[in-house]
Amino acid sequence: MSTAILTGQPVPGSSIEADLRSLGFDLRTAADAAEAETVLAEVPGDERVALVDARFVGHVHALRLGLTDPRFPLAGIPGAVTAQPAGRQALTRAMARENSAGGGTTLVDSLADRILTALDADGTGVHRPELGSLVAAVPADPQARNEARQSVADVDDEAVRLKSAVKARDGFFTTYCISPYSRYIARWCARRGLTPNQVTTASLITALIAAACAATGTRGGFVAAGVLLIASFVLDCTDGQLARYSLQYSTLGAWLDATFDRAKEYAYYAGLALGAARGGDDVWALALGAMVLQTCRHVVDFSFNEANHDATANTSPTAALSDKLDSVGWTVWVRRMIVLPIGERWAMIAVLTAVTTPRITFYALLIGCAFAAAYTTAGRVLRSLTRKARRTDRAAGALADLADSGPLAQGFAEALKKPARGLPGFTAPVIALLGGLAVVLTAALTDFGGPWPVVAALGYALTSGLAVARPLKGALDWLVPPIFRAAEYGTVLVLAAKADLNGALPAAFGLVAAVAYHHYDTVYRIRGDAGAPPAWLVRSIGGHEGRTLLVTVLAALLTASQFKVALTALAVAVALVVLVESIRFWVGAHQGGAPAVHDEGETA
Repeated sequence: MSTAILTGQPVPGSSIEADLRSLGFDLRTAADAAEAETVLAEVPGDERVALVDARFVGHVHALRLGLTDPRFPLAGIPGAVTAQPAGRQALTRAMARENSAGGGTTLVDSLADRILTALDADGTGVHRPELGSLVAAVPADPQARNEARQSVADVDDEAVRLKSAVKARDGFFTTYCISPYSRYIARWCARRGLTPNQVTTASLITALIAAACAATGTRGGFVAAGVLLIASFVLDCTDGQLARYSLQYSTLGAWLDATFDRAKEYAYYAGLALGAARGGDDVWALALGAMVLQTCRHVVDFSFNEANHDATANTSPTAALSDKLDSVGWTVWVRRMIVLPIGERWAMIAVLTAVTTPRITFYALLIGCAFAAAYTTAGRVLRSLTRKARRTDRAAGALADLADSGPLAQGFAEALKKPARGLPGFTAPVIALLGGLAVVLTAALTDFGGPWPVVAALGYALTSGLAVARPLKGALDWLVPPIFRAAEYGTVLVLAAKADLNGALPAAFGLVAAVAYHHYDTVYRIRGDAGAPPAWLVRSIGGHEGRTLLVTVLAALLTASQFKVALTALAVAVALVVLVESIRFWVGAHQGGAPAVHDEGETA
């Protein structure tokens, strides 16, 4: 329920009342500031309330952007201000002061604009949407009103709304091959009352059907899989455009949008591997390698962004060069394409699935993603080394949460705090890298079932603790979480491959998928300012070093067939624990009125 308080004298012929009703507002009127304060106090505290000047002239979509976006406690445009329950106290205080200052007299200037000025003076964060060519004004006289009405008539409100539904920064394939028509699908969905979450779910179902088609191993199945994968991506773009078109943002929607993207892609990898197996080709190692590489790419993105989210003096010559290149039109698209964003990547997978084999598809995917990972990581390393930034405690805390250290690493970190203080600032990623390489290479270079991977995993737990023994505020400390991901996933992949048993790699695929879900869930909680998953969850699933050690111990103590069963059981156990906790958290956050957000999607 939402209430709009119209202040001041109504203007004959004005459409403001009809416009506000069309946006779902119940209307109340107030002739002066004193009456507006009284009406405001009568509106229940759990409702959205808006204060709108009766003389307002503007587009309906300007009002929609200013008054209905659920992501912001306080928002405003010229002539209108709104507060959700979280912002009501600030609005009430500002209203009381304005009423006192104005003596409650009949309004001459815009009360809404005065309230906005008062909120700014208080230092209260008020969201002001970018209106672009949309009109929002409170004309002072009839001539100004006529001019404002003419400006409204000159701009197509619906065309602006459709255009703004599309992300301003997107990949080439998405921008030119999907968005020109997906925005109209989004409008069609909005007019029929469909929600972004429903479209997101439809996208997931379509991708799962595509994976099932790929799993048939037939040429017809591969062609159908490629077509359905593109259809799933169209719906994936549509859900975000629908959210922006209708301003339907939510915590649950952000989580579904983000996690379903990963579920769709990795389920499709599994479908391709199953299809290849039906044709006598075992590509599970390639499928698992693609998932490991793609997940590590994402962790690089997340860690770098969190490390520099609120860093001060955050400039570098490399960043300046990047900005300069972005000013040249063609370089923008080249640089966006070579990082193989989701649109280009899915298009490549779809086409190669339809016309080639799963093995060729995975080879192309691995080569493309490896090049993209090298390009983006090298650029970020250069930026980090050349900028003089000071990382905050918040950034260090986020990196520590992304590290996913379990009891072993945390215990070693506590014991090694004093020695760690004397180490140079760049040593955390170096120590993490040495420990990770040791365990992966030992597993790869020794026979399956030997004790040496266990010894290396113990060393990895020790080095992991040393790497996080002090706050991760160094220039390259954002590399620590992706190094940990590569070490853990790589160890599972190598040991499953060394088992040389049918079914071991699919079991490893399931385990890495379950653990990767946990790591993605951690990222989205941090992004939503909800903090990391609870400590009991990290402890119960062992942390990255604990799981790595456990897998090496299982490989040393069990036969290959028993190892396969153990990996499967571990995958199921981890999946159950992290999924139940994740669903509990996100559904609870949605029902508990957490701030609404919308994940704009990962370019990668």
